Amino acid sequence: ARRAAAGPARSDRFRREMTTAPSLGPRSTRIDLLRGIAILLVLFHHFNIAYRLDGTVLSQLFGWEAVRAVARNGNYGVTMFFVISGFLITSNARRRWGALQDVKARAFYGLRVARIVPCLLLLLVAVDLLAWGGVAVFQNRAPAGATPLPLWLVNLASLTFWMNVVVDRYGWTNYALGVLWSLSVEEVFYLFFPILCALLRRERRLIAFWLAIAVLAPVYRFHRQGDEGGYLYAYFAAFDGIAIGCCTALLADSVVLSARLKTLLTWTVAIAMAFLYLRWPISQSHVLGVTAMALGTAVLLATMSDRSADGTAPTRGRWLSTAFGWFGRRSYELYLFHLIVLGLLRTLFPPAHASGGDRMWLLGGYLLLSMALCDAIARCCSEPLNRWLRSRLSVAPA
Repeated sequence: ARRAAAGPARSDRFRREMTTAPSLGPRSTRIDLLRGIAILLVLFHHFNIAYRLDGTVLSQLFGWEAVRAVARNGNYGVTMFFVISGFLITSNARRRWGALQDVKARAFYGLRVARIVPCLLLLLVAVDLLAWGGVAVFQNRAPAGATPLPLWLVNLASLTFWMNVVVDRYGWTNYALGVLWSLSVEEVFYLFFPILCALLRRERRLIAFWLAIAVLAPVYRFHRQGDEGGYLYAYFAAFDGIAIGCCTALLADSVVLSARLKTLLTWTVAIAMAFLYLRWPISQSHVLGVTAMALGTAVLLATMSDRSADGTAPTRGRWLSTAFGWFGRRSYELYLFHLIVLGLLRTLFPPAHASGGDRMWLLGGYLLLSMALCDAIARCCSEPLNRWLRSRLSVAPA
């Protein structure tokens, strides 16, 4: 009888954990702003790879060197995503369960599945259909003289989160699926998140462990210099951003600064990050640059002022939040699907035949089409399926 009574109670508790929104407060506009900047850096980076922007109006206005400096380091945008992700996952887990040692692994993994899998499956279906339909840019490719990997294997690597290993070993095997290297890094890190919380229990032990990961990463990148797959895409080359974000979530509230000092620190760090981003290509600055960019993002998360989604104060910088916030809210969908749009444009309008004026029109069309597609995917697929999966996964097994 006691077991029978406890079963519904456990089921109700799990249902509450699964169906409660990840954040109990309104959306954070500072996080949407940072996400928006990060995804735009990635979008611009990939467009410039496909359609070089030299000879366009942009390069005439600002100079090709300035345009190239902005476009070449899009991977730093991914570093920013890693920090924000670690910050959100940790702060939401703390808010949901009260203490990290009380994180429920089943509910944690269920929430990750509900958020990640619907869009991921849709992307794989879209790429597979385009590849089978004969659109060459979406078919697997391999280095000269080698045999391309089968599409099923790349699909499997995408679903089981070792796409970064594929990219490291075989290069950018599939044009549209290569971006899943970062999702692989994130989800392997989060696979161990509730396990670490249960084993280490105390927050200071977790902080010590994550700081050790953050220190290990530049050492790993140093020993993989000259190997782009190693210093950009390997697990231990990229874990430091997520680990720093996790630590920031636990330490931010303990640092009390005046509003004036926060503003000064925000602008100082933002300028330093911009200098690092523009001064060196990531191939030269990755050893310490990735960690420095991650630390800068962490400081911005801790010091930037926020404004709730209902438009309340502070109003300073509201135009920035409005301009970049939409991109931040749709950043996951944009990250996954923007190469579908860009790949189709490359097929219809080959870069070799595109003039400078054509490339500017294509840049505008690329951004608008990506925005429209990803907004439709969010509204019709990822958000409703996220809610549906949470409700289905809330049913505990007998």
